Amino acid sequence: MVEIDSGVFLKNDKKSQDLLYKHFAPRMYGICLRFSRNTMEADDILQDGFIKVFTKLKDFRNEGSLEGWIRRTIVNTAINSYRKNLKHSKFSDIDSVEIPELNEENAYDKLSKEELVEMIRDLPNGYRTVFNLNVIEGYTHKEIGEMLKISDNTSKSQLTRARNILKKKIALRMQEKIKVPFNHFRVVKSNAHQDIEAAQEYLQAI
Repeated sequence: MVEIDSGVFLKNDKKSQDLLYKHFAPRMYGICLRFSRNTMEADDILQDGFIKVFTKLKDFRNEGSLEGWIRRTIVNTAINSYRKNLKHSKFSDIDSVEIPELNEENAYDKLSKEELVEMIRDLPNGYRTVFNLNVIEGYTHKEIGEMLKISDNTSKSQLTRARNILKKKIALRMQEKIKVPFNHFRVVKSNAHQDIEAAQEYLQAI
């Protein structure tokens, strides 16, 4: 993508606002999707976030990148959305699901980026927010605690639970992708073990 002088966006008139939105909105929307439960909520976060960007643009002092400043504004907007929806949070019962070992053959398909983002979006509000802030955005548990008005230990606990849920969801999805033909059980040479090992490495990484 061609770099544009940030001064073009700082005039904060109608034309520069349109340019700023068209330039940064697609990247910021990806953040909104990760923090939200659905596209409607993501749209609201993006809209509210850019209203704040335009309102506070005069306060930007060129200390750091403009994109980084906009990103923090969008993340803060997502946190405000989380707080507003906190009373509606529901916890998944996936913790009670028993997952067998991933040792089956013929897992031909790997999980796509879209599938992983979908799984993150399906996390309960608190888990999803902490996971995004820590794993994706790089905030410490102390910083997350201050943002969400929770203790450091609560943040750590929610991150652990989020990872456990994601591991189980990934394991279930991998099982759905395993195809075993019932009309001819026979041993064949394939790269299936490599697929399983790759999935197991990912599960350990998260």
